[in-house]
Amino acid sequence: MKTYKKLSIICILFFSVAATYAQQDFQGKAYYASKTTVDMDNFGRPDMSPDRKKQMMDRMKSFLEKSYTLTFNKTESIYKEEEQLAAPGGSQGRGFGGFGASFVAGVQYKNVQNNQLLQEQEFFGKQFLIVDSLPKLKWKMTGETKQIGQYMAMKATAMKPVDKMSFASFRPGPRGGDKETADKKGDSTKVDKPVEEKEVPKEIEVTAWYTMQIPVNQGPGEYWGLPGLILEVSADRTTVLCTKIVLNPTEKESINAPSKGKEVTKDEYTEIVTKKMEEMREMYGGRGGGRTGRGR
Repeated sequence: MKTYKKLSIICILFFSVAATYAQQDFQGKAYYASKTTVDMDNFGRPDMSPDRKKQMMDRMKSFLEKSYTLTFNKTESIYKEEEQLAAPGGSQGRGFGGFGASFVAGVQYKNVQNNQLLQEQEFFGKQFLIVDSLPKLKWKMTGETKQIGQYMAMKATAMKPVDKMSFASFRPGPRGGDKETADKKGDSTKVDKPVEEKEVPKEIEVTAWYTMQIPVNQGPGEYWGLPGLILEVSADRTTVLCTKIVLNPTEKESINAPSKGKEVTKDEYTEIVTKKMEEMREMYGGRGGGRTGRGR
């Protein structure tokens, strides 16, 4: 009986916004807050003090907590990060001593009609335009509902491959200092098991909450494919939550496909970034016996 009532309410809400959605110039704007957590127990050197870890987390806060806007119509959307002012004496977006600032994401464009995903991306001063098709997730409806603001949201889950470029999926490299210390003590059997030996999953579960009150096939980031706007999505250590929605704003924004930068596929861009990261590890890995740990 309760399920029937919920479905009835959802149907009523759906039809109540149908007239608004049917307008030829329909447009909406959703505001999202994104937060990523880091397992500090496995971050940095094993002997790092709690105070030092806290300092690092404070420095990375602006890199781990971001605000975005999604401007959308029936078939297209533009997703972009809102600019934030750095705190006095801070280092906004400079997670790894400046390395994080080398990843500057531009606008992301999705076209669900043409199955197109475009992402402007600046990397170490070079501008790229990542051209890809929309990732297709096999969403499973759970039947669960909850209220998000003034909207009734429904739950769906899916499995997706781990994104190698996701900050949340980064794992620290080998810690050569551990082996060196153990060798000096003459007991190599007591070397702490390096973090990279821990199994990294190939897939992660994605949990999304969408509302049929706004029946567009859109959502934050690369997420889409549900019969309503995605208001909340969680994957790995990142949660993105919608905080505000404006339908048919007085001043509408142009939704145009980005065109700046060298065109590359997602795989090509991943290869470029991976190669650069390896170079950075070679350059800085020698500190604290890092090169020794690589067997160099």
